[in-house]
Amino acid sequence: MKKLLFFGLFPALLLAQEKTETKRESGHYDTNKFSQLYDLLATPNMFRTASGAPGPAYYQQQADYKMDVVLDDKNKRIDGVETITYHNNSPESLEYLWVQLDQNMRARQSKTPLIESQKMEGSVPVDGFVKNYMQKTFDGGFNLVYVNDANGKPLSYVINQTMMRIDLPTPLKPKEKVSFSIKWWYNINNYRVDGGRSGYEEFEKDGNRLYVIAQFFPRMAVYNDVEGWQNMQFWGRGEFALAFGNYDVNITVPADHVLEATGVLLNRKEVFTAEQVKRYELAEKTFDKPVLIVTPDEAKATEKGFSDKTKIWKFRAENVRDFAFSSSRKFIYDAMAVKLETKNVMAISLYPNESNPLWEQYSTRAVAQTLKTYSKHTFDYPYHKAISISAEDQGMEYPMICWNYGRPDANGYVSDRIKYGMISVIIHEVGHNYFPMIVNSDERQWSWMDEGLDTFLQYLAEQDFMENYPSSRGPAHKIVPYMSGDQKFLEPIMSNSEGIHQFGANAYSKPATGLNILRETIMGRELFDHAFKTYANRWKFKHPTPEDFFRTIEDASAVDLDWFWRGWFFSTDYVDIGIKEVKQYFVTDEPTAELKDMKTRRGRFGTATGPYVYLVEGNNPQLNQKNKKDLTISEIKPLNDFVTTKFNAEEQRNLKSPKYFYEVTFDKPGGMIMPIIVELQYEDGTSETFKFPEQIWRKSNQSATRVFATEKQVKKIQLDPKLETADIDVSNNMWPKEVLKSKFDEAEKTK
Repeated sequence: MKKLLFFGLFPALLLAQEKTETKRESGHYDTNKFSQLYDLLATPNMFRTASGAPGPAYYQQQADYKMDVVLDDKNKRIDGVETITYHNNSPESLEYLWVQLDQNMRARQSKTPLIESQKMEGSVPVDGFVKNYMQKTFDGGFNLVYVNDANGKPLSYVINQTMMRIDLPTPLKPKEKVSFSIKWWYNINNYRVDGGRSGYEEFEKDGNRLYVIAQFFPRMAVYNDVEGWQNMQFWGRGEFALAFGNYDVNITVPADHVLEATGVLLNRKEVFTAEQVKRYELAEKTFDKPVLIVTPDEAKATEKGFSDKTKIWKFRAENVRDFAFSSSRKFIYDAMAVKLETKNVMAISLYPNESNPLWEQYSTRAVAQTLKTYSKHTFDYPYHKAISISAEDQGMEYPMICWNYGRPDANGYVSDRIKYGMISVIIHEVGHNYFPMIVNSDERQWSWMDEGLDTFLQYLAEQDFMENYPSSRGPAHKIVPYMSGDQKFLEPIMSNSEGIHQFGANAYSKPATGLNILRETIMGRELFDHAFKTYANRWKFKHPTPEDFFRTIEDASAVDLDWFWRGWFFSTDYVDIGIKEVKQYFVTDEPTAELKDMKTRRGRFGTATGPYVYLVEGNNPQLNQKNKKDLTISEIKPLNDFVTTKFNAEEQRNLKSPKYFYEVTFDKPGGMIMPIIVELQYEDGTSETFKFPEQIWRKSNQSATRVFATEKQVKKIQLDPKLETADIDVSNNMWPKEVLKSKFDEAEKTK
């Protein structure tokens, strides 16, 4: 069937060729994709504004700690006594305080092992059978010696699994503070046997241990304007919500141990040799490569002895939300300076000889790259150092310090998987200093606010670190297998940490991919980078919520993204945009028989010979209305006649001369909205890309149609040619339709 088409400012006649293609019509469609998020976001108030910024009444509590800790290497035990000073900056009086006892997850009576389903297998590894059914479980919970007030008198307290409520004798009023002390100890877990984010690694060949110690002291829970006390139990996956404060910590360890921790080391000359102190001072002025502070030979010599003496390492940390440390006699120690825009920072790595040459070559350099990239996109790293610790099977972060896996095998071989995996985990864990150690979101509730944002910046840092770095997360196409999976095992990003089936994809990959799509495809780098940096600076050293993030990104960019948050974060909708139909048209210079049935409308569109002629199909009942008449052949002015009459020779040379017209109808089987990106590939081998904003779907969530006027004939039309939108089904992205070859077919072809 042939059709006539209205053509721009020129009343040219366009005849449809007999080339169309129709694809499947299926999928779920929701007509409310562009509605605002008023139904899902908390109402703005004086604490948190509609712009996403802290409000005039915003407050946050402060918790200061003074601690003396003893690491007992022989008995694999840690003892400590701490004094907590809690500042009530809220407008409310507090009758009790909640303290986190995260190590109680490892207590023998812990309920954590009881929350997972179990089943029997036909065959079970012997070591697993013995551990699960024959041995007593490891007992690693806190043992509290006392909880006393500032005068040494016992305080009333109640322990509920991993939380402890301390009942105050009198309510703590606004702007007041209270001090109390806790003495405690616990057995340190072998994290490679009993699991965990901290503990020790056993080196059977030489009898040494490498300790990575965190969640090792009772810590104050967060109290804020959003939910009061954040006293959700620690089940093992959801991480931590913590208040900022100042720390003074003395750590007693064997005298032959090398140690690093959160905070400024106050007695460097007492715990390092004079030569090692000189090396550190050299490292503070060396920006191009790491300097060895403790050499491999020194570490080998030290790990052979087991000193009965001890020494104390003294640290002070200001305005941090947590404290952690790592200690071993096996440590090599290297460091280098990193120049940021406003300051210099130390990048540091500690690792055993078993980690070389991999760690000596890459670890500290990866730390330095992380600080540079993350600072560029947020704010200059505010602390004086960032530390990477080699701890096999680990990947965990704390202020200024983190533990990371990745070592050569027994023969010294390093695969690309291990090499890049190690670099990536170092970048990721060091990057957590920004999210959530400084931009201090609630990890227990919203894993994506630290893991997702960190993974997004990790991708940028990886690409800065090395050309063609094989990033496993970030690019849109890498999230497709997850988003195209069984909906029974998918949850929205806005889900609690403990209720997610595929935690890595949900909390890390999908939010990171979404931010990358915003930056590269929807908003553009300039707008996105400004908005992201605005969020980071508004909320550094504060406690943001998801609403604060969503609102700030829109507030700082003037881009309405409610449709994106609704689809990408609050639902499990997926992207699937296809080409439903293509109609081809061409320009004719001669009136044809079809014109005898054509009509024209007078009035708002002008006369039959004016520049705004509206041509419609014949037999249209609306044409019997007033001011309509039959269109005669004599009233048709061909395109060439119109052009030569209205434009001089110079103006005519500047006019385009399209010869081919393609009416393309797009459909959207997937529920997730995205811009339409179309590449036209021409017969002469050239190509052209068109991008239509997501608002093209605003009036119809199911289909959209665009006309492409070209001077060259189109050979192929392809949607999303660079895989920018996470489209889960590219089989409907081509015209003419192509049969996609499987990997099996490609493999057979190469034989």
